[in-house]
Amino acid sequence: MNNAAALYFKDEFGQSTESAAAIASIFGWMNLFARGLGGFTSDKANAKMGMRGRLWVQTIFLALEGALVLVFAQTGSLVGAIVVMIFFSLNVQAAEGATYGIVPYVDPA
Repeated sequence: MNNAAALYFKDEFGQSTESAAAIASIFGWMNLFARGLGGFTSDKANAKMGMRGRLWVQTIFLALEGALVLVFAQTGSLVGAIVVMIFFSLNVQAAEGATYGIVPYVDPA
């Protein structure tokens, strides 16, 4: 998504390359807090439900991510696409953060 969003905004909404790149950069900027939010949420769920809580958090973020990418693909307005992309990105980055809560428990054997 990071490398395709600018081209999408340029082709679908007729944005200049600079404008499309600026809009697409929002996806990456969500990393500033959303990845930490995913890890925090995973830790809180772990405190209440153990590993099952971490897995539920991961599942919820991934399901929302999947639903939002479908909505994003069908959005016809530029403003709507930006708003949906923000929420999509939030879930993508949060799922990445939640993954960091699960990885230490994976048995390599």
